[in-house]
Amino acid sequence: MKRQNLTVVGAGSTYTLGMMNSLIAEKETFPLKRVVFYDIDAERQESNAKATEILFREHYPEVEEFIYTTDKEIAFSNSDFFFIQIRTGGLAMRERDEQIPLSHGCVGQETCGAGGMAYGLRSIGDMITLVNEIRHYSPEAWILNYTNPAAIVAEALNREFPNDKRILNICDMPAAIMVSYAQILGCEFWDLVPEYFGLNHYGWFTGIRNKQGQDLTDEIKNIILNKGITAVDPEIADDPSWQATFKNMKTMLEDNPEFLPNTYLQYYLYPEKMVSKEDINNTRARQVINGREKRVFELNQRIIDADTTENETLHADIHGRYMVRVAASLAYNMGDTYLVIVQNNGIISNLQDDAMVEVPASLTNKGPQPFAVGKIPTFQKAMIESQLGYEKLVVDGWFEGNKQKLVNALTLNRTVINVSTAKKIVDDLLIENKPYLPQFSK
Repeated sequence: MKRQNLTVVGAGSTYTLGMMNSLIAEKETFPLKRVVFYDIDAERQESNAKATEILFREHYPEVEEFIYTTDKEIAFSNSDFFFIQIRTGGLAMRERDEQIPLSHGCVGQETCGAGGMAYGLRSIGDMITLVNEIRHYSPEAWILNYTNPAAIVAEALNREFPNDKRILNICDMPAAIMVSYAQILGCEFWDLVPEYFGLNHYGWFTGIRNKQGQDLTDEIKNIILNKGITAVDPEIADDPSWQATFKNMKTMLEDNPEFLPNTYLQYYLYPEKMVSKEDINNTRARQVINGREKRVFELNQRIIDADTTENETLHADIHGRYMVRVAASLAYNMGDTYLVIVQNNGIISNLQDDAMVEVPASLTNKGPQPFAVGKIPTFQKAMIESQLGYEKLVVDGWFEGNKQKLVNALTLNRTVINVSTAKKIVDDLLIENKPYLPQFSK
């Protein structure tokens, strides 16, 4: 089995150390020869990198070379895989993304609604630049993108690189939900096979089976309706906000029992409820800054100071393991089934072909081979078409520097709807994001 060369782009992320633990957990599935970290923030990256050096020395000595750099030529040359997890503007801009919509009485969330629009607009330019630079140095590498909001990024990349079949946009949220399904069923996550359709952060499980073909969907529904469900993936299990989110799955299923919902649908189905529970001075971004970010970099420093990981409890979360298993299926032509984002092209037969949909696909060395979904019901189709219009208008707006298209986009988005409110939010977001979006100032 060929050992792979991997570059992690956005290696200053608070998710990086968890991803490294995932690489260790999956070393037999996806063996590595070289790992390279790349980030424009040298200080954050160095913290993760120095801790990773110790982690690899103790738990992954098979890695022959580990380097971290801010030099693109070094980082992007001769890699087989790129894992991309950038956050343009950092957590400081995420906080403003959340505060501005809340100040107008609308959902303030990093990937949904107006906040997600702002984050998406910032992400598009950096992602296009990154792909061009990666392709200059590693034209045949697989580019696996975790950068949010994945729906908007996928739409933009598909337009800019329509013939690049080695770019794959992925989200781990359905997997995190399935980890909880596995827990209530008393089985392993990897034993479950999903049937699913939608857009990223905007979809439904139509069925869950095990690898023996047994349909477990009704059993999952009954457990959720009678007992509820909790977040159990280690990265989110101790987070009160995520526990409240999983608790809402019971409400969503009671209100619409046909399919099992993605957790993010709560923002679109109950926007007023979601706004009422938020504190504009203590948004999720602020909680992450004071919580996970602080915790991760303190962990790094303890590892560095002790020059060992033996005193720490480390875990491989689904965020990393899902990405690694996807990469392994592509690299070694395994044909395993994962939920990925691809162009529709008839997969959902009553949805336009150029939609970027999230569906199950068999992953081979030729890329994703999606499974047909067929026709979807009127309610879900109408919801998706409205959200799809929003996503396409956001990307139109970025390419054209067209403010009106951003207003139209938010008018379609279920978290805003009101035109006058959409105009005010767009004005505020464009002022806040002026350094990142010069095309709107021409």
